[in-house]
Amino acid sequence: MTEGPFLPALCPFDRLRTEAGRAHPQFLPGTGRGTTEGGGGAGSDEPDLASPEEPYVPLHHPADGSPPRAGEGRPVIALTPRGQPLTQARVRELADGPGVILLCGRFEGFDERIFAGRAVEEVSVGDIVLSGGEPAALMLLDACIRLLPGVMGAPSSGSEESFENGLLEYPHYTRPAEWEGRTIPEVLRSGDHAKIASWRKRRSEDDTRSRRPDLWERHTGVRVQSASGAQREVQDD
Repeated sequence: MTEGPFLPALCPFDRLRTEAGRAHPQFLPGTGRGTTEGGGGAGSDEPDLASPEEPYVPLHHPADGSPPRAGEGRPVIALTPRGQPLTQARVRELADGPGVILLCGRFEGFDERIFAGRAVEEVSVGDIVLSGGEPAALMLLDACIRLLPGVMGAPSSGSEESFENGLLEYPHYTRPAEWEGRTIPEVLRSGDHAKIASWRKRRSEDDTRSRRPDLWERHTGVRVQSASGAQREVQDD
């Protein structure tokens, strides 16, 4: 599942090394066939647990080499809707770090004792439920990989993107200048860089306020109040 999204077109160098992980019977007590003891929901997987006397629990089985110790050198992240929302700031921290170990549950997810007994960070990629954590892991990896040096053409390409400064990014336009009666805002065709920068800043703020009031409140510290709850229209010029 991981090979397709990370073809050389995205990461054209040997900087990226992936380790395919899979649940393995040697790391599971009993049969390892996904029981629901202890009040687990239908479809819950049996946890990756070991006795307290063991020095560590292997949390995944790499394609080669020995299983890493939990939390040793790299953060261990479990993809779960019960986790903290993944943010661009956290993505940048991971991209600047030594790597990450991702845990992907299936169906009901993880035994809660994993988080009580191991340093595992719970992360959510959105208010949705998937059948497994693999698609969420791909999202996290893609967000990190694109920030690695050499992936994007210009190092500054990501500096004005959504969430980098706490706001949504401004709108983009391309040719033709008119499409189905809709034209590119005149200011963007003016060549006046100061006016263009001002327009982009205003649209970024206006769109964040109307589309993501939660982001706007965190950005400004002021609660967005709307009697009707309707998005206000934003003029292009």
